[in-house]
Amino acid sequence: MDIRRLLFGLNEVEGIGWKSIDKIRRSGLLNEVAFGLSADAWEKVGLTPKMSQRLAEGLGSGWINARLLLMKESGAEMVTIFDEEYPALLKETQQPPWVLYYRGNLALASRPAIAMVGTRVPTAYGRKAGEMLAEELSRSGLTVVSGLARGIDSVCHEAALRGEGSTIAVVATGLDKVYPPENRELERRIAGDGLVISEYPLGTKSHPGLFPQRNRIIAGLSLGTLVVEADSRSGSLITADAALEAGRDVFAVPGPLTSPKSRGALELIKQGAKLVTGAADVIEEYIAYLPGKIAKPGGLSPFCVENEDLQAEKKLTSEESQLYHILHQGPFTLDELLGRTGWDFGHLHSVLLSLIIKKAVTQLPGAVYKVI
Repeated sequence: MDIRRLLFGLNEVEGIGWKSIDKIRRSGLLNEVAFGLSADAWEKVGLTPKMSQRLAEGLGSGWINARLLLMKESGAEMVTIFDEEYPALLKETQQPPWVLYYRGNLALASRPAIAMVGTRVPTAYGRKAGEMLAEELSRSGLTVVSGLARGIDSVCHEAALRGEGSTIAVVATGLDKVYPPENRELERRIAGDGLVISEYPLGTKSHPGLFPQRNRIIAGLSLGTLVVEADSRSGSLITADAALEAGRDVFAVPGPLTSPKSRGALELIKQGAKLVTGAADVIEEYIAYLPGKIAKPGGLSPFCVENEDLQAEKKLTSEESQLYHILHQGPFTLDELLGRTGWDFGHLHSVLLSLIIKKAVTQLPGAVYKVI
């Protein structure tokens, strides 16, 4: 039996968590010797008597095969930390999951991604900001990672599905236990056009203690974390902390000073998080990764931002060229551009974003745009 199947089996045993598996790994018992060990032998590794008895009685090839079959029948797959396909960014974190269960396109977990998190009860402002930013970031090629929770998470997943970057939902339950229940249809769509991930075996139900652990995966899969709207006690701040611990970027959307839902994000900005007023504020940090393709599983392939073809006007689409010529008479504010083009807000933002990525246009303070 190979090491990945044994690791899967250990992860499936009730009560055996990350630290217990780490003790087993450091003891050198991640091999076939582990089968047939007595409870006393497991205790010598540092496991509790209860855990040791469970492993002595239950860990076996037949039991692991049955669990693997159950997983396959549910439509799920798994990848271990020893597999080449395991997300490289996540592996760099302090406590990467030993096993990831997933449905969907696992390659998304190795593409450049931005985490987007926020309150479960957003204001109209927060919903609009999350929707606009997630769609534009996804259209730029960034994969949006979030937690499938109510509120900002759901808004961002929905919007990101409309872009080529798509979305990853990291859940705090087994893949057969969708939480919240009203997001079952959204989960199904993400599994079809994106990726749903969990570190928990099938049958694991929602529990408050699992969500903070889930948040470290959201941050670990991402180049940075963007807090859209959050109060001072929001779980989103746990994700921001996890991003900082992993050496990743933290961004925050400013909100009204009078709104309690903005206090968490505003505090992050005071502490040094980058203030975000548009998708370009995030994209400019990761332009070297866009729109490059994955060179191999687990690796990101940056492209040269000085490519002259991207600079040439003849490479612009007809709509990009139209807007580019208008801006030659500028600079103009967003409202002025809406009036001159007659386009709707979302479409104008999309074209502006494309021109920014192609280094044809730049954004100035106050939502003012001009040609470079």
